[in-house]
Amino acid sequence: MNIEAETVTGEGQVSAGFPPGSQVLVRDEQWLVRKSTFTRRDRWMIEVTGVSPFVRGEEAIFYQSLDDIRILDPRETKLVADDSANHRRARLFLEAVFRKSALPQTEHGLALADGFLMHPQVHQLRPAELALSMKNPQPRILIADVVGLGKTLEIGILLAELIRRGRGERILVVTPQHILEQFQREMWTRFAIPLVRLDSTGIQRVQREIPAGRNPFAYFKRAIISVDTLKSAVYAHHLEQTDWDAVVIDESHNLVNRGTQNNELARLLARKTDALILASATPHNGRAESFAELIHMLDEAAIADPSNYDVDQLEHLYIRRTKTSPEVRDSLTGSWPDRGPSTPVHVQASAAETAVFAELIERWIPAEGGPSVSTHQLVPYQLLKSFLSSHRALLATIRTRLKTLATSLAEKPGDQARLAERTALLTLQELTGHIQDDDASKLTALVAQLRELGVGPGSDTRVVIFSERIPTLTWLAQTVPAVLGFPATAEVTDRKPWTAFNGAVQVMHRESTSDEEQQRIVEAFGLRDAPVRMLFTGDLASEGVNLHQQCHILIHYDLPWSLIRIEQRNGRIDRYGQKHSPQFRALVLTSNLPWRTDPESGAARTLDDRLVGEKLLAREAEAHKIEGSAEAVTGLYRAQEEEDRLIKDLVAGRTVEQSIKKSRAGRTGFLAKLVGQVGAVPERKEVLRAEVLTLFSSTADYFDEGLRQICRPNPEDQLSLYRDDNGTIAFEPPADLLYRLRSLPRSYLKEQQILPGPDSPGRLRITFSKDLADARLTAARESSDSQWPTVSYVTDVHPVLDWLTDKVLVEVGRHEAPVLAAAVTEPVFLVQGIASNRLGRPTIVKWMAATGLPNDPRTVEITPELLAEFGLGPRMPARAVPRDLDGLTKMVPDAIEEARRYFGEIEGGYRADIKRTLEPYRDKVGKWKQAALFAGPRPDHRQVDSTADRLIQLVASLESVGAPMLRLLAVLEPLADGVKGTQG
Repeated sequence: MNIEAETVTGEGQVSAGFPPGSQVLVRDEQWLVRKSTFTRRDRWMIEVTGVSPFVRGEEAIFYQSLDDIRILDPRETKLVADDSANHRRARLFLEAVFRKSALPQTEHGLALADGFLMHPQVHQLRPAELALSMKNPQPRILIADVVGLGKTLEIGILLAELIRRGRGERILVVTPQHILEQFQREMWTRFAIPLVRLDSTGIQRVQREIPAGRNPFAYFKRAIISVDTLKSAVYAHHLEQTDWDAVVIDESHNLVNRGTQNNELARLLARKTDALILASATPHNGRAESFAELIHMLDEAAIADPSNYDVDQLEHLYIRRTKTSPEVRDSLTGSWPDRGPSTPVHVQASAAETAVFAELIERWIPAEGGPSVSTHQLVPYQLLKSFLSSHRALLATIRTRLKTLATSLAEKPGDQARLAERTALLTLQELTGHIQDDDASKLTALVAQLRELGVGPGSDTRVVIFSERIPTLTWLAQTVPAVLGFPATAEVTDRKPWTAFNGAVQVMHRESTSDEEQQRIVEAFGLRDAPVRMLFTGDLASEGVNLHQQCHILIHYDLPWSLIRIEQRNGRIDRYGQKHSPQFRALVLTSNLPWRTDPESGAARTLDDRLVGEKLLAREAEAHKIEGSAEAVTGLYRAQEEEDRLIKDLVAGRTVEQSIKKSRAGRTGFLAKLVGQVGAVPERKEVLRAEVLTLFSSTADYFDEGLRQICRPNPEDQLSLYRDDNGTIAFEPPADLLYRLRSLPRSYLKEQQILPGPDSPGRLRITFSKDLADARLTAARESSDSQWPTVSYVTDVHPVLDWLTDKVLVEVGRHEAPVLAAAVTEPVFLVQGIASNRLGRPTIVKWMAATGLPNDPRTVEITPELLAEFGLGPRMPARAVPRDLDGLTKMVPDAIEEARRYFGEIEGGYRADIKRTLEPYRDKVGKWKQAALFAGPRPDHRQVDSTADRLIQLVASLESVGAPMLRLLAVLEPLADGVKGTQG
């Protein structure tokens, strides 16, 4: 008979429902459960894939309130013979069940750490281990490692582990627009996690493929999108109706300001997801409330008073390391070249430039602290900073200031102070206008440096040149290439004259570069065969962008007055995956004009790049070696805040050293703990690993045998499959596999010729060889017009493996279990037991071997060693017809009851452990509620009560409930009477 899964127990608790991997009957068809979720209105909602012939491969969603969903009674499982060679069908079926069964919440070890296209470093595995621990009821973490340590890889590892646990079916990644494709490509090439990119192109695809008004997130289950796009009308109104398994928000420091649309969006996503991964190299701005805002998204009961809390109590929610952290330093030894020095290149000002310096000293920033002509104390330093960038930048700043003064004078025509400033500005403008390209000392020095480095026609050397000022960037981009001898074409545009140099020059800044163009420029800069040799860019590229693939040289044409910004710039080429020692040079404009005397040392100070820029350059290099991060030096956490603080100190007469010392002394004590190696980093060196059962020596062997089973008589004919000697496997993907690949970019599918066309059936190229995949990935970055490799590396979460596993599962019929001839002395019944929580997620998964039936029943847990002892392998002898099928069938009910008895004995201990593990969080919620009710002048009592109730319900939903699900998987029959037998 069939029994319906209990939904509510006598105590009103929700039962285990329909665990993923189980098979159910709905509308007289058989379905494989992929995900199970309990809803308030409709009881269980299950997402399934069709198994029986009429619905095979179809995806569907059923609600228990609308359909009769039935689980098959394990006591009535039908035993069937397996006549395949070496019991291949049965072995594949068992392996498929092992793979399809989600790891339970009691498993905290990593199951897939070695299966990705990367060289796993211990520090990159640690965030996933922390997030999957039971210190927090949900897998939530802030990954706050400093620039360059590989946060994207750390995110990919955690997402893959969530997928393996059945907690990653629906994934949303939110990143800045200009790194969408970079992030998407990393997730696919290294982890085989496909994400559909919902940028402007993706929106068009949505409008083409789904009905108007349909929730796009119901159609694309794994997507990547920018914050700005997510706020658009196309998507925003769908978010309230969408729940996620995992949400990733990169550069999450941009979301901390309460009341902004970005913050409201992040708060909404945090409420609508189970797992939440926040990533930021600068996770706070120095304000306790801002960091508390990020923590609040991870755990609403972590902080009662956002302005006063102990950061030591939050170590389970975030992890932050620098390159100097011991675990990072040890794991990166030999795999990341040491950074080269930051070399200042002194450039003596020309006569025309010296005249501008003299005017700045005379009227704007007088020697020995005299009065300035400016009505605004910060304007003189803004003029100085612009001039230290270029005369073009200074002219632009003067024009802007003149417009501001014109507006003020229109309101107060007789304002003598502003009239005097305007007169001074016009004089400064005239002097600056006398500077020609030949007078621009830094331009001459830059050309000399580039020639010394070998940049020029016929050379492969690439360099990225940073400047804060857009006029400087555009001027350099149209001037430098010609001086270096790059040939120009007639195709010149007034707006972008550098396009005349056949792609050798690229310029990227906010005002003239669209989001799509930014992605194109970054991608081209990473391709060896692309013609680009010089990238002139501003601080748009200082966050999140990878520029290290073909470049290890960076020149600061001008220097930011911020250690953080210098560090961020340098991090574009000094990052994990760099093959060469990064080189940094900075052009330092100097003058011989006397200015002021240091009040402490008596040394002369000059009004040029030695005043600030050169000092910060050296201090950032020192911080990289000693403190590990720039913010450790100043105690400030935002570049603009750091620069504003420094200028105010300069106005007050302090030196850079005095400003830094004062700033560091005044930093908030508890935020100082966020600097350096912090977060819950265990003392043990090894990362906790999960024990996962398998019958195959490798995933490649499983794939090969699986294909030969589902594509009989051979996959070569069925799929036009071809194997190259180098490890490439190419075949024509069937329609149901193509459907699983729909999240990949349509351009990628077409480019790789995976989609069938009028002249081609389409071919998918995969490999299990890390060496080949790594070589193809490198080749894609070096010698093609695309950064997508020509083969796809198959990880354990790859869609092709998921497709194969579903196919293998249905090779064994409805409610059937195969009988195998194995190295046993008496019949052994292999049974799976699953206890779940009310969310439908496994809390306990046990693999049991019941034997001794009927007189001496006993059960042991299945281990890898026991499977080997049974001889279940590719060379095991097989018996086409069981010796005693009827006798084995009669034992099935007893075997199930014996397994149920054993599971019941151990289940109590597990349930108690789960409850005991969750109890501290339940207590914490209670304490938080009491503290929150008295925090601040006017706490919202209703909001506090609502949050506490919701969190308590969350804790309760994680405990095991209801009767466990038992499933008979297979029966092992002795090879001969009284003979244990050996593997053939």
